[in-house]
Amino acid sequence: MRGLFVTGTDTGVGKTVLSAALLAAMVAEGEPVRAYKPAVTGLQEPVADGAGWPPDHELLAAAAGMAAELVAPLRYGPAASPLLAAEIEGKRIDREMLLAAGAELTRTVEHEATTVVVEGVGGLLSPLAENFTVCDLAASLRLPLLIAARPGLGTINHTLLTLQAARAYGLDVRAVVITPWPEQPSHLERSNLETIRRFGFVEVDTLARAESAEIAELARIGRALPWQRWLGERGAVRQPA
Repeated sequence: MRGLFVTGTDTGVGKTVLSAALLAAMVAEGEPVRAYKPAVTGLQEPVADGAGWPPDHELLAAAAGMAAELVAPLRYGPAASPLLAAEIEGKRIDREMLLAAGAELTRTVEHEATTVVVEGVGGLLSPLAENFTVCDLAASLRLPLLIAARPGLGTINHTLLTLQAARAYGLDVRAVVITPWPEQPSHLERSNLETIRRFGFVEVDTLARAESAEIAELARIGRALPWQRWLGERGAVRQPA
């Protein structure tokens, strides 16, 4: 299956914007695409007036040219992990359901000869079901991994821990993407980037802030990312000298 799996160091670190930017940039280059997010939570949370940003699955759907319900088959109101959100609503997510959905996604993407961008939920070790995390889903799909990370204070530890967990599962980490990257990064932000690169033995790229949820704006920032290379190369873990 041709595609990328986008995870993050935490919730709210820019996974959805990164995923949508990738999709929009691919579409702009004529790449047939499909978006997938196993579950969306927090749909009952109020949206601030003038925020202009739709729920995650709707943004991904707009970028990919799909129906939103096809992007995220599981949708919940509470702002919690899918495991807890489903429990609050009196529902249940099980491992077999998620694996079956992943297998169906693989068949569809291969049949349609499309490129898929899968966005995880929360961080890599966030629970999707009992004894089944985002990391387990990523491993089952066997897609190259991108890690979205914040630029500011605290990001080094969060990012290196995520890298460690990903590699322990045997995941193919293509890059860390720091977002939103300011036009004039501070000394701290530049140092964070270089430290993650050196201590994480990983490629580090940056994604500019999207000024709106418009698809043209997402494509603009997504074009700066080397997604063609990420799709085509297997990442290598450099070892310390």
